[in-house]
Order: sequence, then structure tokens, then C-alpha cells
Amino acid sequence: MLFWAASIAHAHEGGHDDVPPPTANAQGLPRLTTKSDVYELVAVLDGERLKIYLDRYEDNSPVSGAVISVLIGAETISAEAAPDGTYIISSPLFRGSGSLDLVFDINAAAGDDLLPARLSLGTSISTQGLSAPIPWSERVMVALRHAAHDHLVLLTGALMIGGLVVGFVWRLSRRRLPALQALLLVSLICVASPPKAWAHEGHDHADDSSTQTAPTGDRARRLPDGTIFVPKPMQRILDIRTVIAKSATAQKSVVLAGRVITNPNRSGVVQSINGGRVSAPENGLPRLGQRVSKGDILALVEPAMPIADRTTIAERAGELEQLITVAEAKLLRLRPLAERGVTPQSQIIDADAELQGLYRRRDVVRDTRIAPEVLRAPIDGVIGSSRVVSGQVVQVQDLLFQIVDPTSLWIEAYDYGDTDPSRLEHPTAVGSSGASMSLEFQGWSRTLQQQTTIMHFAISDPPELIRVGQPVTVTARQSETTMGVIVNRDAVVRGNSGEAIIWRHIEAEQFEPRPVRTLPFDADRVMIVAGASDGDRIVVRGAELINQIR
Repeated sequence: MLFWAASIAHAHEGGHDDVPPPTANAQGLPRLTTKSDVYELVAVLDGERLKIYLDRYEDNSPVSGAVISVLIGAETISAEAAPDGTYIISSPLFRGSGSLDLVFDINAAAGDDLLPARLSLGTSISTQGLSAPIPWSERVMVALRHAAHDHLVLLTGALMIGGLVVGFVWRLSRRRLPALQALLLVSLICVASPPKAWAHEGHDHADDSSTQTAPTGDRARRLPDGTIFVPKPMQRILDIRTVIAKSATAQKSVVLAGRVITNPNRSGVVQSINGGRVSAPENGLPRLGQRVSKGDILALVEPAMPIADRTTIAERAGELEQLITVAEAKLLRLRPLAERGVTPQSQIIDADAELQGLYRRRDVVRDTRIAPEVLRAPIDGVIGSSRVVSGQVVQVQDLLFQIVDPTSLWIEAYDYGDTDPSRLEHPTAVGSSGASMSLEFQGWSRTLQQQTTIMHFAISDPPELIRVGQPVTVTARQSETTMGVIVNRDAVVRGNSGEAIIWRHIEAEQFEPRPVRTLPFDADRVMIVAGASDGDRIVVRGAELINQIR
């Protein structure tokens, strides 16, 4: 009886619950996955409706415009295309229990294919495994195995077995077989009675093989083994894309930091020579981004004049006015005399020339006082920077305007090593916007500037949104070669420990992190030299979003 009581509840070292916690398999809707070399298919069952997600196996892009027929037993059902890019079929057979064998007949532009799969209906496999009856022989073995962990139960079992042996011999000698049979029957009932909860040291006794290992559910989450489960609807939202890894031999590359500069032959600055107060021309001051032509008036600068200079000019102007008045009076007297022949005509000509010279000297003095300095555009281009407003007082050589040609820009790169510029090939650059730019090598400095070798590259086709002074990353190939897998830079992200990792698409809705070692290749791509194998499906778009799932 003690042995039977111990078999009812035998739990210790940790206080285990009698009912195992529900697994992830029982949390989501029933689903199936199947794939081929062309397609990957995930189907989720909700009542009598089966929603089908069909993607290309290579890049995980949704397949639209396909014609899908599903064979269920002897019945063929055509799937209807939904507005969200999925396909839906309905059948009362999905209301049953057990499992159904399905065959998906796919006709699409990428090719025709047949995908067989099995759909489990009702409760999950792990729940069914717990509810299945355990044979009495297994119960005996479990009871004996757990009895060895408890000295009290072991002692009780030993005493019971010894008593049975002694009683058997004693009663057999007295020919009391009915009593012996009753004792054996009670023993078998006690041993074969099902234990309600056998648990110790963190273990339960559900058959491990009955638990479904593939994760299911409708929520993205990180699994205990480090992989991440992302259901297909979430993959569509995150726009996850993959490529199949293929090793290739390519040249090694060097990465340089740089910034965008203007082409010295297609740019210019506008400065004041004398300084003074800025005033707007007739058409107003130019605005940023305005296109101007060579010779256009940009601004006027009224020169600043000291009081002493103003006094001197005023005195000089007064003297000139006086001389002009005397010359006009002299010319006025000589003209009547010249008409009567008293005075020669040459005196009239000399007096008139003297008067015209005085007029010109007066105009020069007036211009000195009031004529502003005219600032004109030195080249054709657009206003890249403007630092003036009307009424502003500027000093000599202040930078007032910068004119650039957005179709002709350069990049200044900085090399802190011993790179040979003559051996660089296929230089490219990428800025903060992610746009790649092809470059042409222009030259490099023969002297170090702050321990840096400066290289100049011309941008072949500058993007519209590029800006002068914008930092960029320059990548150029060298003559040495290496072998690896070339992927987009977005495919490599940082793990929790700071190491470079990629995400492998190992199952239809499961992703695995993989540490890698990379080398630069060009402005948009890197080369994985360790950590990736041929045939791996590597996430190249949305890897950073997957990396943030917890």
C-alpha cells in the first residue's frame, strides 16, 4: 500500500506542477509548410478557410497571379486570390480531426509545380501525446526507475518483495493457493495503477518524441535555441528578401573616408574687395539654389568711407564747382568777342575743353562718394551658400556667395595607410542616403597633410540630392583576390555581443543567426569570407528588423 501511495504523487526537488505548461504548438492556428526548388508555401487554417502564402524559394518574394488548385482526397478545390496577395480555399473537411493529405497544384509565371503536404487538424501533437494511455509495462518501469531516487520507496519495495517471497513459500507449503492468488492480484493492481504525476529534478514524463519541435503561432518571437520565428504575414509586412549564397573569386578592396567638394574649374566664390554695407540690386538678392549665369549682378556693396576722407572729397568737390563756374563765365565772355572777330576762335576751343575736363573731374569725385561695388557671378551655376542680407556690413575678403555646378562635383578621400593610388580600380562611393556613385581618379597629394594622403575623385553622375561637404565612404578594388560570398551591406548586422552576423532562412518561418567575417567589396556590397556556405538562404533585406525581435 505504501508503494501504491508513492506512485500516486512522487515529486521532489523543485516543486513541479502536475500539468506540464502549454507549449508553443498549442498557441497558434494549425498550419503547414512545404517547399520545392522554385516555391515555398505556408498555409494557415482558420475554421473552414485555409489561407495560402506562396513565395519564391530563392528570394522570398510573394508570387502573385498564380492559379492554385488543392487536391484533398478525391476533391479538387480552386483557390481564390485575396487582395493582400494570399490565396484562400474553403472546405467542410477542415472541420474534422486527425490529419489531411493535400497536394497543391501551382501554375505561375515562374513555373508549374506540385507540392504535397499534410495538415494536422484539431489539437497539437504535444497535447495528443499527453492524453494517450501509457501501457502498464511502461508504468512498471517508470515506477521502478523513480523508486531508485527515493530511499523510502526503495525500502518499501524491498520489504514488499521479501514479504511476497516468504508468504509465497509459506502458503505454498500449506497449499493455500487462493490466498496467494489474491495477494498477487493486489500487487499487480498497485503496481499497474497509473501514477498521476511523476516528476523530479525538472523533468516530466511526457514522451519526448510526441512533442512537435517546429515552432508555430501567429506572433514573431525569439526561440530558446536562438533562432527567430517570423510568421509569413509578418514577413510580408517587414518585406523580408533573401538570396542564395554562391561563392565567387573577387578582388580585395580598400575603404577610405572622404567628403564631397566642388570641382575647382566649375565653382567660384564671391567676395568684396573693399568691404562696406550690402544693398540689394534691382532684382533682389539671389536665393539659395537659384541658378545664375556668369556676369549676373548678385549684390551691391557701398564702401565705407572715414570722416576725414569724406571732408577731403567734399573740399575737392567744392573747388571743382568753383573752377567750373569760372570756366563757364570765361567761355560766356569769349563767345561774343569771337563772333565779332575780336578774339580768336582758338581761345573758345581751349576754354570749352577746360570746362569739359572740369565736368569729368567732378563726376569722378561724385562717383567716389556714392558709387557702390558691384558683385557679379564668376561662373554659371547655382547658389550653393549665401551669407548676406540687405544692410549687412561686410569686411574685406568675407565669403558672401558660393556658386557650384551640381553636375560637376568631386570627392576628397583620405588615406591613413600606404595604399598605392595607381593600383586602385573601380572606385565607388556611398553617402548617407545610400546612393552609390561611380568615381574617376583625378590625382593624389605627394606630401602628407596631417599624416594623411589626399586623393581626388570626380563623380561620374552625381545624384540630385548630393551636397558639398557631405561625408562619404569610398571603396576601391585592389589587385589581390580572395574568395567569398558577395551580399548587400544590409545583410550584415550586429549581434548582441557586437559581432557581425547574418540571418539564414532555414525554414519557411524560421531564421537562424550566423556569425561571419567580412571584407569590403564596393559601396553597396561586402564579401563574406567566413561563416556562410553555398546554398544558404541569406536575408539581404529586413535583417536589421529581424535582429530586433525579442
